[in-house]
Amino acid sequence: MHDVVAIKDQVEAAVQAALSQVLPAELADTDPVVRRSDRADFQANGTLAVAKKASRAPRDIGTDVAERLTGLTAEVSGPGFLNITVPDDLVWSAVAARLADDRLGLTTPRSGERVVVDYSAPNVAKEMHVGHLRSSVIGDALVRVLTQLGADVTRQNHIGDWGTQFGMLIQYLDEHPQVSWKGRGAETMSALDGLYKAARAEFEADPAFADRSRARVVALQSGDDATLAVWRDLVAESEKAFEVIYDRLGILLDGGDFDGESRYNDALADVVDHLLRTGIATESDGAVVTFTDGVTGPEGEPVPLIVRKKDGGFGYAATDLATLQLRVDHYKADRILYVVDARQALHFRMVFDTARRAGWLPDTVQAEHVPFGTVLGTDGRPFKTRSGKTVRLADLLDDAEAAIRTVLESKEHDFTDAELDAIVHAAGIAAIKYADLSNTRTKDYVFDVDQMVATNGNTGVYLQYAHARVRSILRKASAAMTSDGSAATGVGLVDATLPAHATEKSLALTLDAFGAALHDVGVTLEPHRLCGYLYDVATAFTKFYEACPVLRAPDDAVRSNRVALCDLTGRTLAAGLDLLGIRAPERM
Repeated sequence: MHDVVAIKDQVEAAVQAALSQVLPAELADTDPVVRRSDRADFQANGTLAVAKKASRAPRDIGTDVAERLTGLTAEVSGPGFLNITVPDDLVWSAVAARLADDRLGLTTPRSGERVVVDYSAPNVAKEMHVGHLRSSVIGDALVRVLTQLGADVTRQNHIGDWGTQFGMLIQYLDEHPQVSWKGRGAETMSALDGLYKAARAEFEADPAFADRSRARVVALQSGDDATLAVWRDLVAESEKAFEVIYDRLGILLDGGDFDGESRYNDALADVVDHLLRTGIATESDGAVVTFTDGVTGPEGEPVPLIVRKKDGGFGYAATDLATLQLRVDHYKADRILYVVDARQALHFRMVFDTARRAGWLPDTVQAEHVPFGTVLGTDGRPFKTRSGKTVRLADLLDDAEAAIRTVLESKEHDFTDAELDAIVHAAGIAAIKYADLSNTRTKDYVFDVDQMVATNGNTGVYLQYAHARVRSILRKASAAMTSDGSAATGVGLVDATLPAHATEKSLALTLDAFGAALHDVGVTLEPHRLCGYLYDVATAFTKFYEACPVLRAPDDAVRSNRVALCDLTGRTLAAGLDLLGIRAPERM
């Protein structure tokens, strides 16, 4: 791995050094505020922000700074900001350095940081539905990006595998032995989902069955062998079904990441005892609760966090508190991320507060709720089927693949059936995942499959097409340079002495910002920033390719530099899409 310092970082360092020379010592660490500009390569606005503190006109400061910048061209503009142009050889050298590195020059600023990411969390014996899409997709992207940035990431899938509902379902299965549900592959979860609904209906209609179900819960909790055997089968079959969906979606979660609620059963009583003993929890109407300062209801009354319910059962809060302890003590986490629906914000606020007061969540550990909005239908309401039912996740994937197949089959192609099937799958998954990830995480978004599979605009399929287009150019360039007698190893060699066309430079500077985009995602936990960056890359490449012939470049040196830019573009798009959990086909 080579140390590649981003050009923007070099510009910031140069402006910072110049500012420290022209400002009083107490202002020497002034932020240069450097960003890309459409009037030059970069713009530095730090002079404006510091002028009042320095009791000087910003243009005067800007002039002094410009005179002290070495290796860069700068001019003072407007009220006093700097327009900065970097030399072409610096740009070409950066392209060459990134191409020479398997990691494209990306650094690992989070090396040594231990992160636990809690995401997806479906329920045993229930089908995964549209409500699981966002947590699964967002959580997985964060896992990939944080790992790329050097963090030691532990994935945890906190599945719902315990609770009173299992007593009801197991009792129903026991009383209906003729029902077949095991070993049915993809249909297993549909069968269990239907059986759960049937058990619920009988529970509500038949008091005797309800009593038998409650007795079954006691048997489950007390370790009855026959009851536990059925429960284990339910969990095992559900986990198999979940893994089928994860594999299809390209989600990293696997069997080793399941972290069921049942794992924490033995710890829950101690959680409650500790909270009561330390005075953090109190008894209220028979329940054990905690309160968080500033959390009140509509009438100003304190809102309780229920740790143990009136009937002696434990609330979700008890399990979440036990989970936090394990993640701090066993996994030694520095940062714990909960990728969960925004509607749970208050719950997590209170859980984190309780854990801090109990000493289970040290100040050195960050616990963060990573909230997300709701998937809406085209009518602007939460996405449902026409009959008002929750949409199965598998059906969403089927719809996306069917839509993209229609698009692809309408175009001329020479793919075999197997090749077309592979591309349809990759593009269908890209359409769904990118539509989710490219939207601001905390906002709701509309699930519009026709828009998702569009081959132009800011879609995952468009980015896949952009990557395939680059790969096609590189194949043709390689063939041409071999057939005309040039050495194949010469493809993409960079001559840093050549002048750069404006679109070449713009593309190169955009590619140079890959690390900064990933760093932003690592800090903000907002994958849409990476999506926006990749779209910028594809857009910059289109402008470059329209202005700068690659295969018909005026001479070999220019062609080689342009091929190098294509190569870096393709590798950056592929790497970025992979961090989103999206495949980048060689051909589309």
